[in-house]
Amino acid sequence: MMEQIGLRVLRKFDPEVAHSLAIKALQTGLSPQVRTVSSDRLRTTVAGLQLPNPIGLAAGFDKNATALAGLSRSGFGFVEVGAATPLPQPGNPKPRLFRLSEDRAAINRFGFNNDGMEVIAERLAKRPKGLIVGLNLGANKTSEDRAADFAKVLVHCGPNVDFATVNVSSPNTEKLRDLQGKEALGALLAGVMDSRATLGKPLPVFLKIAPDLDQSALEDIAEIVIEQKLDGVIATNTTLGRDGLKSAHRSETGGLSGKPLFARSTRILAELSHLLGGRVPLIGVGGISNAQDAYDKICAGASAVQLYTALVYDGLSLVEKIASGLDRMLERDGFDRLHDAVGCRVQDFR
Repeated sequence: MMEQIGLRVLRKFDPEVAHSLAIKALQTGLSPQVRTVSSDRLRTTVAGLQLPNPIGLAAGFDKNATALAGLSRSGFGFVEVGAATPLPQPGNPKPRLFRLSEDRAAINRFGFNNDGMEVIAERLAKRPKGLIVGLNLGANKTSEDRAADFAKVLVHCGPNVDFATVNVSSPNTEKLRDLQGKEALGALLAGVMDSRATLGKPLPVFLKIAPDLDQSALEDIAEIVIEQKLDGVIATNTTLGRDGLKSAHRSETGGLSGKPLFARSTRILAELSHLLGGRVPLIGVGGISNAQDAYDKICAGASAVQLYTALVYDGLSLVEKIASGLDRMLERDGFDRLHDAVGCRVQDFR
């Protein structure tokens, strides 16, 4: 009840102001504490990371790693912060975040606004014990060598995180998605993986891809992921598509997240699962708002999932509901371990 009242109050504010207030609530202990649901069925290992449950927080919520203590009490099996860039940058002009309430969605064009890798690394060094934290790696808008930026952030912040994600799929930094091309992506990832080798620890590196890729681009990415020995793929980022939207802000420029993204992102996930044939774990993101959505992502090939936009509408208690519901669905369908359900219906979603 109190959470729903709080959510209604937050929705009266400008979306970016509301986001800042939500971060402040986590920092000050005013956010609801959510039980971390775990069981033998839900516990799983992804790229060597032992997760109490497979429900993760997607990058973009805690951009600057300022709310990790609160997030450690929010029910997630793992958390991804960032994106972080080598230098601090303000991002794109405001307004740059829009609620699409009728569609249970959001559009953002933040543009990697963040405090920079040096400040973020200091915060990550003080993260709560026991919380699995990953960092989304970004590139500065003004950089003359964006490919090198990803490696810089990895080297600087890598010692204080459990995994890192190369984000070349944000639609809000001009020409960033051009780095998803086969030659450019191969060279970028080679540089990142060479830099990882200097860390002195086996840090998993993931690649986050867009939902707007065609079949040929997906095939190229699958080939590169194997060639560069990446530890996983996060599918997907936000979309530039606007099909079927009803809300007044539907024409705003930026990346669309939330419920309308579910089908598109799940199809990409399933197709990539088919192409990779289980050789690389996948994390499913895009439009998850209930336990069935999470289960569908797993059946489509995801070993774990992430969410963000649904929290705007349903609050942090949603995390516990999804984990508990997922546990019941796995039991209902005769799966003793989450791993056994991964990709069990991949053809249904292609």
